[in-house]
This record gives sequence, structure tokens and C-alpha cells, in this order.
Amino acid sequence: MDAAPTPLPTRFTAQEALVCAMVLMGVSDRGMTDAELAAMSRLVRELPAFGDFHPSEIDTVTEVVLGLLDQADGLDRASEMIRDALPPRLRETAYLLACEIAAADGDASQEELRFLQDFRIALDIDRLVAGAIERAAKARFQII
Repeated sequence: MDAAPTPLPTRFTAQEALVCAMVLMGVSDRGMTDAELAAMSRLVRELPAFGDFHPSEIDTVTEVVLGLLDQADGLDRASEMIRDALPPRLRETAYLLACEIAAADGDASQEELRFLQDFRIALDIDRLVAGAIERAAKARFQII
């Protein structure tokens, strides 16, 4: 007899929600690159928002996200869980982290740009604020 699948969580902690934003961006174009994975790990290690969150927990959040995305409304549900877990000031942080992952491996694909637009709307980020965040992330990854 097969064991029942583990039910997916219905809530994220704030830190899990921030990681979820990065994972969603990473998989938005059908797969995470090594550069995106490295950027996620670096951001979790370096940013104050992840104070007691260990980089090894990225794998756990990734499994949850992939489980959500297997559902018909998974992307909407994941975005809703992110929004519910974060106060408004950290929603901009989630958007920034998604932008950092998009910029980590070069130019953003059409799928990534579409995801960012939908994510901005889901998090209720002002269009001008989003544009500034996007530009800053792009500027950080310019090559000389």
C-alpha cells in the first residue's frame, strides 16, 4: 500500500516566502541554472533578512514550490502564500530577490519577464518602484 503524499503547507514563514520568490523566478523559464542556484545560496547567506535561515533549507522550499507548481493553480497559490507571509515592506524585498535571480545568469528571458510582471501585480508593487528595483538588479550584474 502506497503512503499518502505529504500535504503541502498552506503557509510560509517570511524567510520561506522570500526563498519561494527566488525559486519561482528560477523555474519560470523551465529550469534553474547553476548561476541562479549560486545566487540564491549567496543571498541567503549574506542578507540580514535570512539571519537564522540556513542555505540547506533552500532545497526544502524548492520541493514545496515544485509541489505547488504541479497543481493547476500552483503559481497563483504560491504568489498568494508569499503575499500572505510578508508585510508590505518585505514584498519589495521578495520582488528584488526575484529580480536578482533573473539577472544572475544574464538577460532575462520572455518567460522570466512575464513572471516578474505577474509577480509585481500579485504582490501589489507599484510599477515605478518595480522599475527601479529591476534596474538596480540589472546594474549589479553588468559586465565590464
